[in-house]
Amino acid sequence: MRRLLLLAALLLCALLGTAQPASAHTELVSSSPKDGATPAKAPTHLTLTFDEAVDVADVRVLTVDGDRLPVSRTAHRNVVRVALDSPADGSFALVWSVVDEEDGHASSGRIAFSVAAKAAPAGGAESSAPADGAKASAPAPSPSVRKGLVAARWAGYLALALFVGGLAFVALLWPGGAYEPRARALLGFAWTVGLLATVAAVGLQGAYASLGGLRDALHPATYADVLGTRPGIVLAARGLMWVLAAVVLAALLQGAARSPGWRVGALAVTFGLLRTTGMTGHNSEGSEPTWGAVADFLHLLGAALWIGGLAMLALAVLPRRRPGELAEVVPGYARLAALSVTGIVGAGLVLAWQVVGSYDALLHTSYGHLLLVKTAVLGCVLVAAYASRQWVRTRLDLAVLLRGDAATVRSFGYSVAAETGLVLVVLAVTSLLVTADPGR
Repeated sequence: MRRLLLLAALLLCALLGTAQPASAHTELVSSSPKDGATPAKAPTHLTLTFDEAVDVADVRVLTVDGDRLPVSRTAHRNVVRVALDSPADGSFALVWSVVDEEDGHASSGRIAFSVAAKAAPAGGAESSAPADGAKASAPAPSPSVRKGLVAARWAGYLALALFVGGLAFVALLWPGGAYEPRARALLGFAWTVGLLATVAAVGLQGAYASLGGLRDALHPATYADVLGTRPGIVLAARGLMWVLAAVVLAALLQGAARSPGWRVGALAVTFGLLRTTGMTGHNSEGSEPTWGAVADFLHLLGAALWIGGLAMLALAVLPRRRPGELAEVVPGYARLAALSVTGIVGAGLVLAWQVVGSYDALLHTSYGHLLLVKTAVLGCVLVAAYASRQWVRTRLDLAVLLRGDAATVRSFGYSVAAETGLVLVVLAVTSLLVTADPGR
């Protein structure tokens, strides 16, 4: 454990020391007319230039009264044109928002300008009022919607880990678990939460991108708008994967865990769930998106095998206290967990290099602070995991000899419970990281 932590620290120093700063979410670079400008005559259109390519469907421009203005393409993929109507007083106040094509993050702001010929009417007292009011505060997604989206992602991560890790635990280490009511209930719970979290995430993503409220997340039109975007397509694909996962789960509960056909289907569904989950994260940020995607996949796989197996061990295997199962399952899971943790640490270092990119961003941005909190909590998890591993090495044989005596197994149960609780905190911080801005 000490060698692993030392190696992780050395790799993190090397990666952050040589990496290039990662780009943040889609942001507005400039506009024509500019914010606060006074053109000589009323413009017929507004040009918005972003720092990366955008889809017209992902750009929304509204008047302060809430009327949506038409947006069209230009010759450049990062530039869009907005048709304008001339207001009677010559003052323009607009609200823009754009959704990042990769992860669905919404950025927004206000632009206000006045026509010079009408900017100073008699008395001149009210000429700057619309512009000042428009620039008073930039629009932002509703806090309740943001919290709902974080909660949906947390539930989705938890369901993914329980389902994928639970399937692997039963298929590789404990085939008899397919007939254990606790194991069946845990897998069924994970599947239900995963599907519901995905459906909820579609509506919340739409409300988040349109800067709406929680009620907007329930409107069918919101779902239709989201499903026409790249993040919406990814969420729809994830929902389809959960539907297919029901077939895999039903076959497992019927005792098909050892058949080659079931294993192929389970691998395909697992790959689909992991990949569609990673496609809405920050792994594409930075200079090497391919490496980021691979690292994110391995990171999610390692976390799922570790967390799902841990939950299955704590909730289904240990309460039975059967000597034969303890002797067979616990050492196998210990080896699988050690391999998973190694993968998590290695892939996590690559993702830190890919998304954060520098010591300054790690220490002076909200994203970097969250990443440090996640690392600290993960360190506490590893301490609990080390205690569990020591029990396996020194007291497992005694527990088997005493036929799963409660007093002998209790300390192992405590360390596993602590490990499980801390893992839930890690998943919560991970959900916050997905909605945070990297490089800020």
